[in-house]
Amino acid sequence: MSGHWYYSDGMISRILTSLFCLLICFSCTSKEKMIIEKMENKGSIPHPTKAPDQWLLAHIDVETTGLLPGYHEMIDVGIAITNLEGKIIDSLFLRIQPEHPERLSPGAKAVNAFDADKWTQLDALDQASAVDSIIAFHRRVTGKKHVLMVAYNSHFDAAFLDHLFRSANKTWRKLYYYFILDIPSMAWGLGLRDLNGNWIMDQYKVKDEPHVAVEHTVITGAMVNVRIYKALLQYRQDFLMAIPIP
Repeated sequence: MSGHWYYSDGMISRILTSLFCLLICFSCTSKEKMIIEKMENKGSIPHPTKAPDQWLLAHIDVETTGLLPGYHEMIDVGIAITNLEGKIIDSLFLRIQPEHPERLSPGAKAVNAFDADKWTQLDALDQASAVDSIIAFHRRVTGKKHVLMVAYNSHFDAAFLDHLFRSANKTWRKLYYYFILDIPSMAWGLGLRDLNGNWIMDQYKVKDEPHVAVEHTVITGAMVNVRIYKALLQYRQDFLMAIPIP
């Protein structure tokens, strides 16, 4: 009997596949460790109260094929960059072609009228190209300033943004500070607890976005978020002005 091992083509294929998977795992682990190290080893950052000119806000809105991040996917992203007072500096609107359009939920379609063929006609980007466009936009507009993400439903938007960036083996955390601002939470802290923003919009005559699916886009959503944010700032100012000075 020979002392040499005999490997069939199938065994060799399985061994090579296993080695390839191990290399990917080690690569991902190393990459994630690098991301964590960069997050933890950042130098001191001045607080917005002390250096407001060094901070910007990224008001973000997304549309998706459904409610479950990681299964459903982003189809639109709108970003409005403002200063801390809500003055718009620049904006970005992208359509994104999902990898699994067949997962579109009826509820999502009723809100955003997504159709894969229509998105192709509208020059929707693939996911990797969309991530590259978002990164390039931020580099151009924000420079070296610190950026806080702002959203109306922040955990939803952040989760879908995270999955989009992960699909391209990148992280959104290089773009934004690790705190995320949520508009309903801001309103709640001011005693406004309707969650949908109707009272503040009525009180300060905030122009709403279209609610017809074919007219509704994330950039209109991001812009109305900016208007609500500015109305909340004004509400706080009005409240403080109404307090009698002893």
